[in-house]
Amino acid sequence: MKKPRPFPAVTVTRKQENRIKEGHPWVYAEEITAQPEAVENGSLVDVTGAKGNYLGTGFWSQLSQIRIRILDNNANETFSDAFFARRVRYALSYRRDVMGDQFSACRLIHGEADGLPGLTVDRYNDILVSEVLSYGTEQKKNVIYDALLTELRAMGEEIHGIYERNEGELRKKEGLPQYKGWYGESHPDSCITVINENGILYKVDVENGQKTGFFLDQKYNRVAIRPLAKGRKVLDCCTHTGSFAMNAVAGGASHVTAVDISESALAMAKENAALNHMEDRIEFVQADLMELLPKLVSEHADYDFIILDPPAFTKSRRTFEHARTGYEKINTLAMRLLPRGGYLATASCSHFMPTQEFREMLKDAGFKVKEINMEAYMEARTLIQEMCDDFLGYYIPALNHLNNALLIKPGLPGGMMGSLMTDLEDNLASLNKWKKKNGQPELTTDQLLVKLFDEVAYVWPKVGYPPLVTPFSQYVKNLALMNVTLMEK
Repeated sequence: MKKPRPFPAVTVTRKQENRIKEGHPWVYAEEITAQPEAVENGSLVDVTGAKGNYLGTGFWSQLSQIRIRILDNNANETFSDAFFARRVRYALSYRRDVMGDQFSACRLIHGEADGLPGLTVDRYNDILVSEVLSYGTEQKKNVIYDALLTELRAMGEEIHGIYERNEGELRKKEGLPQYKGWYGESHPDSCITVINENGILYKVDVENGQKTGFFLDQKYNRVAIRPLAKGRKVLDCCTHTGSFAMNAVAGGASHVTAVDISESALAMAKENAALNHMEDRIEFVQADLMELLPKLVSEHADYDFIILDPPAFTKSRRTFEHARTGYEKINTLAMRLLPRGGYLATASCSHFMPTQEFREMLKDAGFKVKEINMEAYMEARTLIQEMCDDFLGYYIPALNHLNNALLIKPGLPGGMMGSLMTDLEDNLASLNKWKKKNGQPELTTDQLLVKLFDEVAYVWPKVGYPPLVTPFSQYVKNLALMNVTLMEK
């Protein structure tokens, strides 16, 4: 006889069941086919398939379209305080290992990727900054915060306060109040702290700074521009805290101009420059980029390295075209300003400006942009902050157009990835056993994945471009896998 479950059960559609099995941690309201009459907001519920099969347990959010955020699919889990403390310990242990000397300024917890839905925790030296966007997680935050402080203390890391940045509009959709302020009674007198990122000091205002106080996601891109800046005249547009400008100086730039429209941002950038004894090596200019770039072009200003890292030009799909025009304009002007052999580092932080569209925009602006391929992606991803700070989440987000484009290009739909990765792991073990026995270098998962995707791209047209649905996509995948295995042996 089955032991009765302690949590109420919610039944979902077959489509949602498949998504959960592939690792997606959310259940949308429209995908629920049956539920108990009264479920307490923020409580735990079981998610079951049409046949009553257990799929996982998660937080119930009565007001949100994301009705359930799954915590785990272990039917034996009790979800006691020890469960949340364990999740915190795993997250911190991972960050300490991968971040090394950057552990004092990084993202410690990244929501669903760490099994703590809707929770972001960033560390800025002795201050933690949190944002909670899930009603259920809000009910457990005291347990999570206690675990954070306990675990960090055990690692020899002293934290003097937790600052909550809970102003986001998504909290309203969860039925949560919007506010910001210190958590608890123990905290520093000031909301400003100093961090060391790749050898450069920054003042971080956790109360008023962007996001949780600082743009941690550009950590490795900032240091990556140093060798390019050596001996060059650098124009850092939208400098904000002066981060790219100071990294250019650290890289040996002959001259650096840092531009921002915000007076307060420039004031912070100047303070940061002084903190690093770079105030005499950076020219700070307050100006509107849309007005300054045409002026510099007309004056034939002498810059051979331009950095474009503007704020989001769009925060909704409705204004996407307007934003695209803006991105194209500044990138076109940058290209006109740069001499032959000059460098451009360009970025978009807009959630609604997908990678594919950004690439197409650069093409329209006149740049030669390499086509996305798996080898280029595997190389480039090592430079992406999220790969280290935020961990590789349990699923491919619906809006991650870079990953989606990579799957579409070789002819495999996203739903095939679970099957593909299972086959890949089995074949990799077999291949490497053979290679080791025959004195050949072993393959990594990434290397085999590239070979498999390239072979899918080759096989698909050879078999007449079958529709990318089961069973045809399985057939294409299996052919490619068989070919790659034979070729490697």
